[in-house]
Amino acid sequence: MVRNIQLRVSLKEEAQLGLKAKTAKYLGVPEENIQIKVQRKSIDARKPSIYFNYKLEVYINEPMPKTKEYTFDYKDVSNAKPVHIIGFGPAGMWAALRCLELGYKPIVLERGKNVQDRRRDLKAINQDHIVGEDSNYCFGEGGAGTYSDGKLYTRSLKRGDVRRIFESLVHHGATEEILVDAHPHIGTNKLPRIVQNMRETILEYGGEVHFNTKVVDFIITNNQLKTIVLQNGTEMDVHRVILATGHSARDIFELLHQKDIALKAKSFAMGVRVEHPQHIIDAIQYHCSGDRNELLPAAAYSLVEQVKNRGVYSFCMCPGGFIVPAATAPGEIVVNGMSPSKRNNLYANSGIVVEINVDEDLYKYEKFGALKGLEYQKNLERLAFTSGGRTQTAPAQRLTDFVDGKLSTDLNPTSYQPGLKSAPMHSLLPKLIGSKLRQGFSAFGKKMKGYYTEEANIIGVESRTSSPVNIPRNERLEHPQIIGLYPCGEGGGYAGGIVSAAMDGERCAEAATASL
Repeated sequence: MVRNIQLRVSLKEEAQLGLKAKTAKYLGVPEENIQIKVQRKSIDARKPSIYFNYKLEVYINEPMPKTKEYTFDYKDVSNAKPVHIIGFGPAGMWAALRCLELGYKPIVLERGKNVQDRRRDLKAINQDHIVGEDSNYCFGEGGAGTYSDGKLYTRSLKRGDVRRIFESLVHHGATEEILVDAHPHIGTNKLPRIVQNMRETILEYGGEVHFNTKVVDFIITNNQLKTIVLQNGTEMDVHRVILATGHSARDIFELLHQKDIALKAKSFAMGVRVEHPQHIIDAIQYHCSGDRNELLPAAAYSLVEQVKNRGVYSFCMCPGGFIVPAATAPGEIVVNGMSPSKRNNLYANSGIVVEINVDEDLYKYEKFGALKGLEYQKNLERLAFTSGGRTQTAPAQRLTDFVDGKLSTDLNPTSYQPGLKSAPMHSLLPKLIGSKLRQGFSAFGKKMKGYYTEEANIIGVESRTSSPVNIPRNERLEHPQIIGLYPCGEGGGYAGGIVSAAMDGERCAEAATASL
């Protein structure tokens, strides 16, 4: 017999009984007579008494089937028609994998290096303050997702099959826990191997992946993309091109703009990273005064406040994580956050960002047309570079000093490896962002008692939350002006994170091959 049940287990019961014993007790059957498949797991810590909520499929006196919900029928595409994919982040990877299933040959062109060789360039940024323009935390195999927290949250439930993306990750080496956790993540330490496994699948079935291969021009005849030009001068004839270059490939936006290919300015968000000692966030969320229970993960939070008709909200919150330098060119400071799989670092960090409406807020940048948001980003990143000391040292301030409008005489310890420099962020940030952040932090302190503390730093700037440019496409997911060009993922303005980008990559592969 199979029973589907929902079970609420207290922290004490979880520690003393375990899930299987609790389930057997709930059903009134011997523990040895049941097998459990966890379908969903979440933690309810809203009250001092903490509970684990489970959705279970229980097999009583019968074996649990071992069949998988999804299978991936990759075909040998060695001699199949090609689809060129520019960029090998989540959108590009899943576009390539979907091409294998559909029987078409993906030819991937990635400006950066493979996942192993990227490590040296990340070390150069962190330790030597040297930013490689084509190999960094954003560019290279797996894109920005490879060296990230690996968060798998998405609101894009109507745009594709989320479960299928999760199963694909498990197929390539991710733990099955991501199939059941309410807030699944993989961890920056585990993602590189999974990304490499995906590349090996593509190569095994006849696809191609070319690293250190930067696209610098498009040759268009009669509104049809005919040829792409590489940095070394090589020209490649193409029929279908999936453009999956990510939100930081500014040269691609500028190339399209120069060629009068339709683009649109897109609203986005910018702000800072805030970093607390993890034990402070644990104490707030788990209502504890000492170390959290070992059964509980590092606590996270999600915050939002409306300030003068603009949202101020937490973004990419990383419990037990660290802050990294995510610049993609010399002369700029960009910060981002990530966590290892165990989330066992001493610090919690999150982007705290302000919504920017490109139609109302950037009137001084109108001369840049569709690239006005991009230019606004650039200016703030250059300002952060200058105020940080013209290295990858980032400008920072104690949270309470930022809100009070005074320079910090010293700063708290940080996970940010290149180091921090005290700077008057309250006056450096434009009023559009700074004043709303100050009000937002004050409001967050009232929502989470203990959050507003001098033990927290704010670090600038968090500027790459999403693309400030939208590359239009029609109902066939093709650019309305250029035949054969399929804008995709975060760079096109159609995704926000690993899962939504992956789903969009699959959709674009289906659209690009539909008429081949």
